[in-house]
Amino acid sequence: MVEELEPVPTDWQQALAIVAHPDDLEYGCSGAVAAWTASGHDVAYLLVTRGEAGIDGLAPSEAAPLRELEQHASAAKVGVHSVEFLDHQDGVIEYGLRLRRDLCRAIREHRPGLVITLNHHDSWGPGSWNSADHRAVGRAALDAVADAGNRWIFPELLEQGYEPWQGVRWIGIAASPNPTHAVGIADYLEQGVASLAAHQTYLEALSDEPAEEHARRIVLESAQHHAARFGGQPCVTFELIGAE
Repeated sequence: MVEELEPVPTDWQQALAIVAHPDDLEYGCSGAVAAWTASGHDVAYLLVTRGEAGIDGLAPSEAAPLRELEQHASAAKVGVHSVEFLDHQDGVIEYGLRLRRDLCRAIREHRPGLVITLNHHDSWGPGSWNSADHRAVGRAALDAVADAGNRWIFPELLEQGYEPWQGVRWIGIAASPNPTHAVGIADYLEQGVASLAAHQTYLEALSDEPAEEHARRIVLESAQHHAARFGGQPCVTFELIGAE
């Protein structure tokens, strides 16, 4: 028997979403973000790269500013106005102390109750393989939550004014092959579609489908994938980890 998915807790005010690339959140969970912001929660985005290596026919120096602009436009569609980018290199993100420190700094700065990241597991499910960037960022985000609460880890951040933060209650892993919780998005499907479609340059390079058609197909299919486990509702799923 397949277990029902539990609702994602809402006993938090601020969330920080940490992913590797522009479009990761739009393929992963922007419908849930729209639901949260509509109900008064604050969500901020942190992108580890600018997605500059994501378009084969466009040099990284040209792709980066385009993808950054599209990410800002995309985030605004779901009520997110804080979008920050780090300077790690797309495609070759390294898990390590530099990445953990950068994410720790961001968590201490934003002081979220919920941290969101994308699937860090080796695969998306049977017969697939996850990218190195997603795995590195997801695992570093998990570790950075613990780092953020320990004043003796990265003491240089204390000197810069970033005080420890132990207030992360939950970590939500979007697009995990092992979902445990979900957010109903029946009222936010159109925002999810618009948010993904805003990555027009990327989507047109990825597929022959028009950007909006591609976005609508992906978002609607994804929202129905686990609906039977969530009372028949279209939903965004998460593997939820308690961080307290």
